[in-house]
Amino acid sequence: MAHYFIGDVQGCYDPLQRLLEKIKFDPARDRLVFCGDVVSRGGHSLEVLRLLYSIREQATITLGNHDFHLLYEDMKFPDGNSKRREFRTVLQADDRRGLMQWLAGQRMALYMPAFNVLALHAGVVPSWSLENTLAYAAEVEAKLASARREKFLRKLFRDRRRLWRDKLTGMKRCALITHILTRIRYCDTYGKLNYGATGPPGTQPAGYLPWFKHKHRQTRDVTMVFGHWASLGLKVKKRYVALDSGCVWGGKLSAWRAEDGKVFQVPAKQKAKAAKA
Repeated sequence: MAHYFIGDVQGCYDPLQRLLEKIKFDPARDRLVFCGDVVSRGGHSLEVLRLLYSIREQATITLGNHDFHLLYEDMKFPDGNSKRREFRTVLQADDRRGLMQWLAGQRMALYMPAFNVLALHAGVVPSWSLENTLAYAAEVEAKLASARREKFLRKLFRDRRRLWRDKLTGMKRCALITHILTRIRYCDTYGKLNYGATGPPGTQPAGYLPWFKHKHRQTRDVTMVFGHWASLGLKVKKRYVALDSGCVWGGKLSAWRAEDGKVFQVPAKQKAKAAKA
């Protein structure tokens, strides 16, 4: 058995198929963890969702911000008439209800103690420990599984709160937990997020650091595996693995195998084979 963690697919169906072929994915023995943003922009989100649904016993998604956008539009457009063509294709599909219910039941964070690996889409604030992160993630998962999902999604897309406080309660608490787990790139020492800074390290405003660079981060003893940050690119370090290598922007789709740390990649577009003379 092998465990593969895969970066942002974002609707790039053909590269995903080629990556699964490259790793020789065997559903009888292998397990896949997708680090969020499986949909949006790539043109084939419906095909990606259907593929992952077909292997749902072997695949887990840690939800990303684009996945939440799709869940929001599913709630907002019961008739399926989203203004976003790619989402409209999903929401007008015959299997929409099953796909959306399955997507809403995915994880916010996933810990594998055998490898001491914590997978999520974006990251955490410095004050969160492993135990905190899993507990907070479970709060959001419970909201998505409840009858209050619609109210939560509406709150989520109106809430611009940036500073984590333990005393937060209710929907605003779950909204900020979601923003942290799915959107963080930079934060200050106190855990205040900067939503506007999306470039690579070194381009952020003064007072902010990449979330994984804070010296007193409480998850430093865990290997963090995440996506979300295309401008950061593929990074395999001792205590973190960044897997968003920008496939949807013409880069590559990447997978990291937990057993030996090996990386597998395929280009966004496959080069045409030269014709034989």
